[in-house]
Amino acid sequence: MGDIDVFNGDADGICALLQLRQLEPRASRLITGVKRDISLLDKVQCNAGDRVTVLDISLDKNRESLLRLLQAGGHVFYVDHHYPGEIPVHPQLEALINTSPEVSTSALVNGRLKGARAGWAVVGCYGDNLDQTAEKIAATLPVGPDLAHLKALGVMINYNGYGEQVADLHFAPDELFRRLLPFDDPSLCLKEDPDLMATLQQAYDDDMRCAEKAPRLLEDDVLSVIELPDAPWARRVSGVYGNYLANSFPDRAHAVLTDIPEGYLVSVRAPLNNRTGADEVCRQFATGGGRAAAAGINCLPGEEVDTLVDALRRQYAR
Repeated sequence: MGDIDVFNGDADGICALLQLRQLEPRASRLITGVKRDISLLDKVQCNAGDRVTVLDISLDKNRESLLRLLQAGGHVFYVDHHYPGEIPVHPQLEALINTSPEVSTSALVNGRLKGARAGWAVVGCYGDNLDQTAEKIAATLPVGPDLAHLKALGVMINYNGYGEQVADLHFAPDELFRRLLPFDDPSLCLKEDPDLMATLQQAYDDDMRCAEKAPRLLEDDVLSVIELPDAPWARRVSGVYGNYLANSFPDRAHAVLTDIPEGYLVSVRAPLNNRTGADEVCRQFATGGGRAAAAGINCLPGEEVDTLVDALRRQYAR
């Protein structure tokens, strides 16, 4: 019997796995990648009896590979908050999936573990821009943490996950997971490994300053559309800049378009005051997906930008 852990390389995926492996250590093979690498189960081969844990990637986008693993005799524990489509019924599949806009994979794992590593759930929720959920979980901790520091850590871990390839990132997600794993309490990580936070914070600040100078293609009461260039810094900042815009202008939807050779990489944020519909909009496009509050399109042809803008207006016009 072998163990395989498959997880999104963003804050939610990493913090979900931290909770599980701090409570139940396993000598697992780690399968992860940049946040946008959502077809991670394609990379997994398993044998009968292997235990496969899947965290924070869409079941709908990994359906065929999931069925392949089950047919091979794998036992799959699947936790996620993205649109799943029809969830297979199989004796070797345990699925914990909730698409509520206020739920993250880290929060689902926290509930499963009855708050045993709630601090990391707080970090994961902050990284996914679910501040209210993070604060609700933080209220269950016996000693109140410094929420500002945990939020900063969540945002930095999430920022680190964005890029076209792992080479764009400051830390490979599996490396970052292993670096954080020894710290049962994320506050200890901030105290005992300050270089990690300092490295990410400096890079984040530099990238965000560049994003602030990027052209606004459209900006009104309903929607803003920002274009970033084809550059590593732009790919790194695309998602967290979308979160920043959502927090700064909570009544607008936001689309951050990053130039890539084939068109645009798109991050969409629903209005913070109406966390619905982002996934529905993005699933109208071939490489789109996500969740109700935050979604994306991995490759949007340039000629389809106007179609995306029209779809967002239909979704969010008041």
